[in-house]
Amino acid sequence: MTEAPTPLTVLYLDINTEWRGGQRQLLWMGEGLRRHGGRPIFALRSGVPLAKRALEAGIQVIAINPLIAEWGPWTVMRLRRVIRRERVSIVHAQSGHTMALAALASLGTRAKIVFARRVTTPLRANRPTRWKYARADRLISVSTAGVEGLLRAGVKPERVRVVPSGVPLSTPAAPATTELLASFGVPAGAPLAVLVASLSAAKDPSTFVRAIRAARREVPALHGLLVGDGPLRDSLAAEISALGLDGFVHLTGFRTDPESLEAAASVVVLTSKSLEGTPGVLLDALALGIPIVTTNVGGVPEVIEDGTSGLILAIGDDEAIGRAIARVLLDAPLAARLSAGARARAPKFSIENTVNSTMGVYHELLGASGTT
Repeated sequence: MTEAPTPLTVLYLDINTEWRGGQRQLLWMGEGLRRHGGRPIFALRSGVPLAKRALEAGIQVIAINPLIAEWGPWTVMRLRRVIRRERVSIVHAQSGHTMALAALASLGTRAKIVFARRVTTPLRANRPTRWKYARADRLISVSTAGVEGLLRAGVKPERVRVVPSGVPLSTPAAPATTELLASFGVPAGAPLAVLVASLSAAKDPSTFVRAIRAARREVPALHGLLVGDGPLRDSLAAEISALGLDGFVHLTGFRTDPESLEAAASVVVLTSKSLEGTPGVLLDALALGIPIVTTNVGGVPEVIEDGTSGLILAIGDDEAIGRAIARVLLDAPLAARLSAGARARAPKFSIENTVNSTMGVYHELLGASGTT
């Protein structure tokens, strides 16, 4: 009897406690690996949202709670035992901390390391950084804009691959109900601009608030929805009041259903000033066919075709962003063109493309090893 091939087993590492774009990508990647006949294992902190969702999806989860994020020795030893016991072929990490864990845990094993980087900021050029990233057999950047940051840290170009993030296209989110929107203060039928982001300096939500003020000069009925939470929440609430926008700009707090709020939007906005790779909020908007207004940051121009699938503006220019929002709302042919352009652009960023390309990286490393 012919022995069945050993399934490709991939250990995905994540020590973040939040549910954000990177965690969505890991969950979808694990599900995609399984569709290809592989076996995903997630090593995560106890009780985090990704662990709950992974278990619900039937993915094996191993709890890790490193006291020292970069290298927690007990965590390293536990991961090494898992790699050996479960015959892990690939260790997949996507943050600096988990790259350190992957590098240390895989020492003395046959596991290959794949590091997927979602931002475009340059890596630190110190010796520990160079050591841990030198341990990665392949480094994936989600945009070509992020490749330079890897090369500057001494990563050899032949080890780098570009694989954009993706989103599911077959089951777009249903728009939030009028009742849910009303609970935030948005009247039925009001034009709505939505920003989904952590309320942090890198995402620059203050520019969104000021852009809504600018847009309302031309579209007085406009409402803005800030979907997310973070350290700037209190200062944003104060700014909203100071600008006389109480009742027009609303803070929803953290939501597990941001896609449904995007689906209810007249326009999706990104005001980030951090070096984004392929922002998930824009990928969601493409799949939904919602007009987009975004800042020109990181890999955004690789996602959005300016004037075709969205409008791209300068970072921090609230007046220009506000005018662009108003233009989309007042120019119906423009909105229709951007919506159609978004839907046409979306298939390039299908999660199936992401899964298939990442699987290609795995198999490139493993060669003809007999894994599926």
